[in-house]
Amino acid sequence: MRHALTAVLAAASLSSIAAAQTTPAAPPPSPAQSVIGAAVAKDMDGLMTLYRDLHANPELSLQEVNTATKLAKRLKALKFDVTEKVGGTGVVAVMKNGSGPTLLIRADMDGLPVVEQTGLAFASKVRTKTPEGVETGVMHACGHDTHMTAFIETAKLLAARKDVWKGTLVMILQPAEEVGKGARMMLEDGLYTRFPKPTHAIAFHDAANMAAGQIGYTPGYALANVDSVDILVKGLGGHGAYPQTTRDPIVLASRIVTSLQTLVSREQDPQDPAVVTVGSFQAGAKHNIIPDEAKLLLTVRSYSDETREKLIEGIRRISRGEAIAAGVSEDKMPVVSVKDEFTPSTFNPPEFAEQMAGLLKNHFPDGRVIKTSAVMGGEDFSRFYRADKSINSFIFWVGGVPAEKMAAAQTGQASLPSLHSPFWAPEADKVIATASEAMTVLALDILKKP
Repeated sequence: MRHALTAVLAAASLSSIAAAQTTPAAPPPSPAQSVIGAAVAKDMDGLMTLYRDLHANPELSLQEVNTATKLAKRLKALKFDVTEKVGGTGVVAVMKNGSGPTLLIRADMDGLPVVEQTGLAFASKVRTKTPEGVETGVMHACGHDTHMTAFIETAKLLAARKDVWKGTLVMILQPAEEVGKGARMMLEDGLYTRFPKPTHAIAFHDAANMAAGQIGYTPGYALANVDSVDILVKGLGGHGAYPQTTRDPIVLASRIVTSLQTLVSREQDPQDPAVVTVGSFQAGAKHNIIPDEAKLLLTVRSYSDETREKLIEGIRRISRGEAIAAGVSEDKMPVVSVKDEFTPSTFNPPEFAEQMAGLLKNHFPDGRVIKTSAVMGGEDFSRFYRADKSINSFIFWVGGVPAEKMAAAQTGQASLPSLHSPFWAPEADKVIATASEAMTVLALDILKKP
């Protein structure tokens, strides 16, 4: 998940999750409801073989060539009409089955530049270079390997049940989610014009602070706008012993950092969450030299587009205002740059989200499905809805924390590794089984015969 969704579902506290887990057991699902779960259970050995292969062989964003090829082969074997290299390395698999809704199901493929430290027997040993030339390990530290495995099982289950649904199934394997580019690139490459345009779209993400097999959903805003903002602070350098001859950009940048905190604490409605974090402060090279420049790197999070614009305008205003107060000349005003590639906030249309959650609650009537709070992480699944807001779109969470680790965390005896951590190792079989069953249940209802 893009820009270190390091504590996905962080707003849903461990105590609330624990409370949900202690809900009295409901009656077991009916035999009809158990059929899909039984089918998944029968396939688990093969699914775990696929999962271990994907986990051991991750590829960075826009480099998912081998991953896309091996999964496209599986989709072709299921009789999907498969198109490769959509938006770079993306895969689009279409199965038409009469008139009816068009459902898009998406999984993301890319790994992260993280050196794995899970200790798993099938841990990634892949090493490569980033586009910036930095040598790094590569790891599926965000669980995209579980996403792809459940995606393949969902495709198999639906292909085997064409007699009970009607419509068009569009299953996409998306590149570059971690850098916020993949969904945009697939859309720009004709996802909604070259292929059937969806009426519905669903996806899931594994969660690093929910019990393995638990399902979470959030109506409305579920994930945030994610912006990267650079501030180049200019000054006049010189000898550290004679600061009066300089315009110190480090002092000015420090003032900007402090003042930026008021954007959220004093200008933002407390009921409309926002984040402005300075993640990097770069300046100088020696003890006794005042540099000419300093550079600040920010991550900015919001839900509504109005709040996003307000925060970005505020960053520009504060940077300029502090520079004026410091006596900086007009030609040396700070330069604020907002990166073009940003991740839009993810919105689950509330009525549709509750409808989907109701289906999941009926299918898993054991307290496994809970409503969760929105988070400040980003997910470019958002773009499939934003490209056409008539689409009913829904992304949900599937917990991956083993029971014993969850119990230890709830009692304060241990802390949980987050998504993007080199130690994140979900209880993959439960994530895959739950997600495969859940997505199949939702798909069969969306595409049910009239």
